[in-house]
Amino acid sequence: MLNEFKKFALRGNVVDLAIGVIIGAAFGRIVDSLVGDIFMPIIGAVTGGLDFSNYFTALSHNVTSTSLVEAKKQGAVLAWGNFFTIAINFIIIAWVLFLVVRALNKLQRTEAAKAEKAPETPEDVKLLSEIRDLLKDKRPA
Repeated sequence: MLNEFKKFALRGNVVDLAIGVIIGAAFGRIVDSLVGDIFMPIIGAVTGGLDFSNYFTALSHNVTSTSLVEAKKQGAVLAWGNFFTIAINFIIIAWVLFLVVRALNKLQRTEAAKAEKAPETPEDVKLLSEIRDLLKDKRPA
């Protein structure tokens, strides 16, 4: 059983998947920082200093705090500002992945076009083909 697990874990697909997950997690943290540290402050400045991540609607009469962290401790809250921030996060990740896939597809198309292009016929072969055609034309039928 241990050998079978070892064969499974060391297959190329599993290792590739693990690398993809690790890079994806790192990429997610970069996008989180991009949204939280760059985009949301700009959006907040445009809207008059609003911090969306701290916006919520209390669903319980026990909630009296103005801070989301404290409000969650007091009772049920609808953290719509945090959802808005995460939705922007998703849109940015989806856009970047779209651009990456688009670039890869374009690269693959150009590589395929290069591969499909017929190789240029050498000059000596062209000359021999012309001589052959001339000899065919002069031969009596």
